[in-house]
Amino acid sequence: MASSSSSFRQLAKYQVFLSFRGEDTRHNFTGHLLKALKDNGIAVFFDEERLEKGEELNPALLKAISASKISIVILSKDYASSKSCLTELAKIMECKRAMAQIVLPIFYHVDPSDVRKHGGSFKESFEEHVINKPDEVERWKAAFAEIGQLKGWHIVGHFSDR
Repeated sequence: MASSSSSFRQLAKYQVFLSFRGEDTRHNFTGHLLKALKDNGIAVFFDEERLEKGEELNPALLKAISASKISIVILSKDYASSKSCLTELAKIMECKRAMAQIVLPIFYHVDPSDVRKHGGSFKESFEEHVINKPDEVERWKAAFAEIGQLKGWHIVGHFSDR
């Protein structure tokens, strides 16, 4: 494990990879977090592009996940409605297991137990994905349950856009 951890550190291009549902958090919480990280000199991978519905993740994005020391996952109410977010999360959890990548979940206006148990708004999202991507859903659900078990920040309340 020590040799794989040290080779991982050498490959890390970014200190932090941010995973988030743009429609939910891009212009408030995530934007503030990104600014704070960059203001403190932290190299952050932040996907500026928006994927169209049904579009596959760019291989460069999956490579950026592997090239990061830490992934911060902002789990918002519509996070699981995005196939691209779920694909990112599955890759992030794979990197956590394979390369000891640090994963920090932020439960943004969602109950951590709903993440662990696929409840609340997440239940409906997974039910919709079963129709279109049945082979992927079990992998996504496993990653979702796994991140729901991690200690993280539970953000409740309101953030202004300013």
